[in-house]
Amino acid sequence: MGVDIGGTKVAIRAEDGDRCGYESAFPWVPGHDAGQDLALLAERVAEVGLPLRAAGVALPATVDAAGRVSAWPSRPSWIGLPAGEVFGAIFGAVPVAWADDGDLGALAEARAAGVSDLLYLGVGTGVGGGFVLGGALCPGPGRGSFEIGHLSVGARAGCRCGRTGCLQAVASGPAILDRAARARRMPVTYQELCRAAGTAPWAITALGTAYRALATAIVSVAELLHPRLVVVGGGFLAGVPGATAALNDQVAGLRRPGQEPLPVRAAALGGLSSLAGAVELARSL
Repeated sequence: MGVDIGGTKVAIRAEDGDRCGYESAFPWVPGHDAGQDLALLAERVAEVGLPLRAAGVALPATVDAAGRVSAWPSRPSWIGLPAGEVFGAIFGAVPVAWADDGDLGALAEARAAGVSDLLYLGVGTGVGGGFVLGGALCPGPGRGSFEIGHLSVGARAGCRCGRTGCLQAVASGPAILDRAARARRMPVTYQELCRAAGTAPWAITALGTAYRALATAIVSVAELLHPRLVVVGGGFLAGVPGATAALNDQVAGLRRPGQEPLPVRAAALGGLSSLAGAVELARSL
């Protein structure tokens, strides 16, 4: 079983071999304390009703070397919780492992693309990502996760982590919608943004700022690690028409003379990259 815990929803998928036996998603309400979150998660896992061999969990939180949640800006009540005990209580005797959601998304996308050097970005409630270098995660086990969402892109926007200028503060779904609402001078829904993406000035402006920030981050990482392919997914950006083409244009515009083109593609797994990675993590146990 794979479980992908996001900022506003949780997705669950159980597989038997290559066959999907169960799949569901449910809202993950911001503002709940850890006890409420865990009770809801345990209830939904129990609803699967299938015998489990192993479970993998994709987390947007930082887990330290001792196995405790050390940072999760949108869910501070989780800080200090021992991940092993928490998930052990939910899954019982079933072996369970957890990893960063962006890292797991990168692994799943690299496998789907058949490449060994890949940069993955997932744009949703936040901005996550991962890098597969030589077929393995970078920076690698025990050295933390690939926090591209907290790469500084020179913006003035404040991030939930406490810093200013993080990619996530400019290019996350909520940041884009907030910018669109200010440009339009009225609230904007995700569906309205998608419909207006290529036509309305307020939508073009809001998305353009995000595309420029994402391209800056992509090119900065590429200068150091040289991926063969960049894939962009996540539940938010996957539904925006023209997003991949716009990002390709921005990245191409930042290329230095003599550099090889760096292809940017839509994630093959759409908004399910991290969930697929969580399933693969479970298979490895």
